[in-house]
This record gives sequence, C-alpha cells and structure tokens, in this order.
Amino acid sequence: MKSQVDKLLKKNPRLIQSDMVKVTSHVQRQSGEWFINTVMIENCEVPFKYKRKKLYKDLTGATVNLTYYPQPELVAGLEFETMKVVRIRIS
Repeated sequence: MKSQVDKLLKKNPRLIQSDMVKVTSHVQRQSGEWFINTVMIENCEVPFKYKRKKLYKDLTGATVNLTYYPQPELVAGLEFETMKVVRIRIS
C-alpha cells in the first residue's frame, strides 16, 4: 500500500519531500480567519509557509517531515523565494 506522501509526490512532480529537518524558528500571525505560519529550517535560508484555521503549537526545535513546493512571493515589487507547505508532520 502506498503512503499518502508517495501518492502526493506521484500526482504532482513539483512537490519535494524533506524528512527529519529541524525547525529553527516558527512564527504565527493572523490574517482574517486564517493563521499564517512561517517556519525556518536548519541550514536553509528560505521560509516555509502554510495556513491553519487555529493556532498551532510552537514547532521551534522540533524535527518535522515537510512536503512542499517553491512559490515565489512578490513584496513591494521584489520577488522573494518561499516554499508553500502542503503537509507538515512532527517526526
């Protein structure tokens, strides 16, 4: 039986899976009905972003498995590289 992650990766070739990565920073801010979560990963300078309806526990220092894809973000006319998280699980 294929795992959920394998099915996601096969369905969308842009997705990337990273296992056992350490979270160095986790920030949550409210935007309307959603909480925007930004996670920074050890040895990576690109922010990983995802949304939740409720506040989530702080992931700083946790080891997680991430499924994500690159998503450029335009801020004040400048393009910044970010990663859009599709799935995050504590490992």
